[in-house]
Amino acid sequence: MSASARDGGDQQAGYEPDPNRWRALWVTLVAGFMSLLDVSIVAVALPTVQRELHASAAQVQWVVSGYALAFALALVSAGRLGDALDRRRIFLIALSGFVLFSAACGAAPSITLLVVARLAQGLAAGFMAPQNSALIQQMFRGAERGRAFGFFGATVGISSAVGPLAGGVILALADGPDGWRWIFYVNVPIGVLAVLLGRRLLPRTRRSGRGHVDLPGVVLLGLGVLALMYPLVQAEAGGLTGLWWLFPVGAVLLAGFTRRQHRLLARGSQPLLDPRLFTTVRGYAVGAGVGTLYFIGFSGIWLVFALFYQHGLGWSPLRSALAVTPFAVGSACAAAVSGRLVDRLGRLLTVGGLTGVIAGLGGTALLLRFAPLDIAPWLTAPALFIGGLGGGCVISPNITMTLRDVPVRMAGAAGGALQTGQRLGAAVGTAALPGLFYLVLAHHGDDYRGALFLALGAGILGLAASLALAAFDWRRESRSGKAHRTCPDDVANSPVHARQS
Repeated sequence: MSASARDGGDQQAGYEPDPNRWRALWVTLVAGFMSLLDVSIVAVALPTVQRELHASAAQVQWVVSGYALAFALALVSAGRLGDALDRRRIFLIALSGFVLFSAACGAAPSITLLVVARLAQGLAAGFMAPQNSALIQQMFRGAERGRAFGFFGATVGISSAVGPLAGGVILALADGPDGWRWIFYVNVPIGVLAVLLGRRLLPRTRRSGRGHVDLPGVVLLGLGVLALMYPLVQAEAGGLTGLWWLFPVGAVLLAGFTRRQHRLLARGSQPLLDPRLFTTVRGYAVGAGVGTLYFIGFSGIWLVFALFYQHGLGWSPLRSALAVTPFAVGSACAAAVSGRLVDRLGRLLTVGGLTGVIAGLGGTALLLRFAPLDIAPWLTAPALFIGGLGGGCVISPNITMTLRDVPVRMAGAAGGALQTGQRLGAAVGTAALPGLFYLVLAHHGDDYRGALFLALGAGILGLAASLALAAFDWRRESRSGKAHRTCPDDVANSPVHARQS
């Protein structure tokens, strides 16, 4: 369906563009950038934190892993809460909490209090994140929605890539034993400004009655995600023994959650996560799969690079971060234009982007493994830049294609589910790739080059799986020609929705 047709449907439904929508978008993007940046920015500071707080390796790893775990646990439930109540209110409360807990992280006198503050900070970020995509659904329509999601996707991609660089720069500027604290303090003034602007610019969610949230579904989903992620988090912290039995438990809990959502939908009640997102909304299921597989291969590589450069070559955090900066530069360049190409190229853009990421990281792995070590890090700059160009054509377009046709009433839960898949993928990647890196070192002494080569190769396998799924979807679209695209009105006018209304 064309953008104009979608616009027409929206206008008939009484849609009036919010005059503050573009300024409000930048408020949500800044907040989203902070929350996602905090996933990776801390990685380069872990050796300093461990030394200054006298922590063990397992304890300090929870500074990263605990944030990711709490983030993922909140996403879907927070998205549904925003759909049912008021996205603006949930966003502002969560953003305020994120600022408060960022300050608590910076002031933490011990590793225990730092981990507790990071868990609370991750929970606040998880409540804030799905409101970002939902507010875009609410404020924009048609071609404008595609552009807005392009900016949103670029924010996700760039925040993931520049985290190590930002952390390295902050550590270089804030020198001294407490310099790491500024990695958290920097969120405070930016977050306070975002709260003040958000109160003024963000629109309220119009609700005719009190929304319903499926509390048993919240419990089932939360326990299921926890059972899947906790072993991965412990693997990152070095505790692999005796936890793998949680995977089948998590699968059973999520199966029970899925069954409950179908039953609620059949009865005409409001599920926590509408199953029709995966069966009726064109592109959502494939997009969620592509994103999850991409983050499995993509997320762990930055920690592996940091380990290789800092421990293997003895570089400083800043120098280590600068070595991978070409990827971030390429990603920023591509993300700036890829959002405009989504409507024209569709899934082909993602296929080309994934091919570029695989080529760039593959070339980097070969150079760091076989080229002379004194020049190899500098020879990788063009390969990393190509990989970054590809990455900029993956995350932003995939988020746009996955969410742009989601009905507004499902927007929060849909964004939360998409990001939950990405967080699960990131947890797998950040546990598996450094785990392989350390495994090689344990069996082959100080073979840092071999460890890096194997870890990057494993990441490329995850990216290849994402490419295979994207290519399958592109070929299917090509064979069917101009495939029908479900728009919000299609789902809103369905018989089940009629009963809910």
